[in-house]
Amino acid sequence: MQSFHPNLPVTRDGDIAIVTFNRPEVRNAFNLAMWRALQSTMEALSADGTLRCVVLRGAGGQAFCAGADISAFVEERGTRALEDVYGEVLHTSMQSIRLCQHPVVAQIEGFCLGGGAGIATMCDFRVGGEGIKFGITARNLGIWYPYAEIDPIIQLAGTAVVAEILIEGRIFTGREAYEKGLLSRVVPDAAVAEEAMALARRIGEGSPLSARFHKAALRKLRGPLPITAAEDLAVNGFVETEDFQNAFRAFMAKQKPVWRAK
Repeated sequence: MQSFHPNLPVTRDGDIAIVTFNRPEVRNAFNLAMWRALQSTMEALSADGTLRCVVLRGAGGQAFCAGADISAFVEERGTRALEDVYGEVLHTSMQSIRLCQHPVVAQIEGFCLGGGAGIATMCDFRVGGEGIKFGITARNLGIWYPYAEIDPIIQLAGTAVVAEILIEGRIFTGREAYEKGLLSRVVPDAAVAEEAMALARRIGEGSPLSARFHKAALRKLRGPLPITAAEDLAVNGFVETEDFQNAFRAFMAKQKPVWRAK
């Protein structure tokens, strides 16, 4: 099958497409080019009427995705103008998962953090291992997580759990994530791949038109986010704060940031 980026190879198992996040040396973290390619990939897969299901997974077995590649921040997100572009690419990439006409299964092994957790919660099903680490570390860098990516987590687990994730900074194990409603099912770590593919095959055994209709119906019944365009853009303002700049330097130096609330 066509691949739009060398770090996002696409393979096929019958009527199941498998997209692999292939940067295991950085826990499959995404840079801007990969976010763009993920959108192109999901749109192409959605248009393929011969498919029945899409599985997203991380290479190496140690991480699903650790989110954004922090080392690329200087080149890709160092200014407000750059962040506005990055934020739009991130948003459309995430939404391409939600808008894919086929059911999408996240095969979660190891680290599932930041944007990786965002990807997972955009999927229709999430199969995770008991030993995974699931959370969003935005607070550690002074980053503001986008509205549209917070919304599906609220839909799954409620505002109290999202407060634990975003404000307290909780990192959940697979069992905890399942109990909080963040995973569809939790299995022993060694069984994640087998269970994810078994789920995809069960989906494929049913009516594809029924699956597509019900996915679209569930999306529509949730309704649109009551967020203005100005509010959405304001999320990118974190990049102009002293706290973010200080935290980014501290992160790169492997030090603890000092917060000044400015």
